[in-house]
Amino acid sequence: MKLHADYSQRVVLHSPDLPWVESPMPGVHRRMLERDGDEVARATSVVRYAPGSAFSPHTHGGGEEFLVLEGVFSDEHGDYPAGTYVRNPVGSTHTPASREGCTILVKLWQMDPDDQTRVVVDTAQAPWLPGLVKGLEVMPLHSFGPEHVALVKWAPGTVFQAHRHWGGEEIFVLDGVFEDEFGTYPVGTWLRNPCSSRHTPYSREGCIIYVKTGHLPTSAVSLSGVA
Repeated sequence: MKLHADYSQRVVLHSPDLPWVESPMPGVHRRMLERDGDEVARATSVVRYAPGSAFSPHTHGGGEEFLVLEGVFSDEHGDYPAGTYVRNPVGSTHTPASREGCTILVKLWQMDPDDQTRVVVDTAQAPWLPGLVKGLEVMPLHSFGPEHVALVKWAPGTVFQAHRHWGGEEIFVLDGVFEDEFGTYPVGTWLRNPCSSRHTPYSREGCIIYVKTGHLPTSAVSLSGVA
């Protein structure tokens, strides 16, 4: 399967509008945002576990990164309530489940094999740091090489300067409404801005977003109007 697998293209999806697709495990459903491959694939998805559902033990040959959006996700290493950010490195193994049910944002097969640090961050407890402009706060989650992952909080009326993403950018809106000159993005929106894309982001009402930069393939340059 190839779904939004051309990384030279800008993609904007409002995930609540997408259908839930059954996974191989009963009670586990996915909203697919991007995918390159079949059941083993480079993928970004919103995944929903029904109460009491579980996935079979498996190894992440390309690593796994997820953010718990609702409920409590669990595996043999612990319980991860809403707001928990986790990175399981290439070669790691676990048996995921959810007793009460949960929804998570998941990225698979997108990790550098040299990045072997397992990361668990409770974003409800981690500190916010001052951003580059007034009204902006940042919570760094992980960095490795050119890749940087963070939560960013925008106070109402905050405007950031125009800038270019040489290594691309992904955004998932967690709260409020994020905006730029190309559109308005409510909660649940996923954006992928390709390498060398440029925009001027802002938020009139305020928002919190998950942001990942510097990780997209650089061989293809966007042909869209944002390049």
